[in-house]
Amino acid sequence: LREDFDLICKDRTSQKLSSTNRTISSENIFIEEGAVVEHSILNATGGPIYIGKYAEVMEGCLIRGPFALCEGSKLKMGTKVYGATTIGPYCIAGGEIKNSIISGYSNKAHDGYLGDSVIGEWCNLGAGTSNSNIKNTASIVQVWHDAQKAFIPAGLKCGLLLGDYSRTAINTAFNTGTLAGICCNIFGEGFPSKYIPDFSWGFERYNLEKALSDINNWKKLKGQEITENEIKLLTDIYYSQNLSHA
Repeated sequence: LREDFDLICKDRTSQKLSSTNRTISSENIFIEEGAVVEHSILNATGGPIYIGKYAEVMEGCLIRGPFALCEGSKLKMGTKVYGATTIGPYCIAGGEIKNSIISGYSNKAHDGYLGDSVIGEWCNLGAGTSNSNIKNTASIVQVWHDAQKAFIPAGLKCGLLLGDYSRTAINTAFNTGTLAGICCNIFGEGFPSKYIPDFSWGFERYNLEKALSDINNWKKLKGQEITENEIKLLTDIYYSQNLSHA
């Protein structure tokens, strides 16, 4: 983030930040054209803060850098962000977020904790979804490695790794070091498995046609539609794994 900030902002002038905000180390804060930030606290002492074009930081947000909010994305009221965090383009984010990447067009719009995690594109985390990022024993976190078909060590802290086009039900609670594949609809009682295969529908397999239809529905919410390339790619992945229709 620090290197990207220097590259993007070199020899450029930030837009003026509204006087309703409070800042620390304002020289490390860059606001792009069309961005709206009101009644929030931005602390760039620990790293730079970048607010992209037409992004919006609603009232009451608390932001510590390094942090990037990319073009067209929104932080909802009262969001708490700890660095190092990047929120991709056209996302909606809320609750508490720490040291995480949320890729483009994904939503974590409500309360809940997301820490030490990576979220793919076109994902949606239902209200109250949270993850653990450290074990109660403070021992090394193990994460599933699909190529090795085994759990491998991932350090002391690791949260949720969520593939593209996946969604969670409200109040979903993820265990430390959970890996979920692409096109998953995650719901059910208790903690989900620490490894959730591609095209999972709860504890069953997602029907391919329904998966593609649901993706299209979600894309329409952001003014887009599923493309032929996406359909071909996802279909190839589906059948390469020898998954049958549910």
